[in-house]
Amino acid sequence: MKLVLASKSPRRSELLAQLGYQFDCIAADIDESVSGSESPGDYVKRLSCEKALAVANTLEKRQADNTLVLGSDTAVVVDNIILGKPIDLSDCQRMLTMLSGRCHQVITGIAVTHGREITSELVVTEVSFKELSPQEISRYWQTGEPQDKAGAYGIQGIGGQFVTGLRGSYSAVVGLPLYETAQILLACGLPTQVQTNK
Repeated sequence: MKLVLASKSPRRSELLAQLGYQFDCIAADIDESVSGSESPGDYVKRLSCEKALAVANTLEKRQADNTLVLGSDTAVVVDNIILGKPIDLSDCQRMLTMLSGRCHQVITGIAVTHGREITSELVVTEVSFKELSPQEISRYWQTGEPQDKAGAYGIQGIGGQFVTGLRGSYSAVVGLPLYETAQILLACGLPTQVQTNK
């Protein structure tokens, strides 16, 4: 059984490799805009499924039957508002001010296709932030870290110092929940080196 990660994200690739899997990476070309009254959870689930399906559809039929395609998507959510990647300093200031001194959710979806079947799961993690001053936010922007991060911060980088508490999956906040990913791949017939098929 082959495994393909439907992403070019170095963070997701590093996390999947941490589980001991051998895999290929193929970026999924999909529209990531939110549709209408879609809830954050529905949005993340839809994108993770669409990423997996988009890559699976590029595989030849014979190859697809012997390949699992893993798609994942992560959204930072506060007050039911999805925070994407900041477009400039003022957008970063807006987002981090919303997160400052309070708790927010990081919702990560994973989806695995095998032939015509798709299995998906949502993982919700609660993250608490310290109070951030305007100066801290400006200095953080200058590091370059927030530019390509949902919610304008990277928990695995400099932004980790803003986090006062976390309830749930740390790896899901980075981009791929390790426990749930290993379980879903096991259920699809691809165990890690330490798992056994029951």
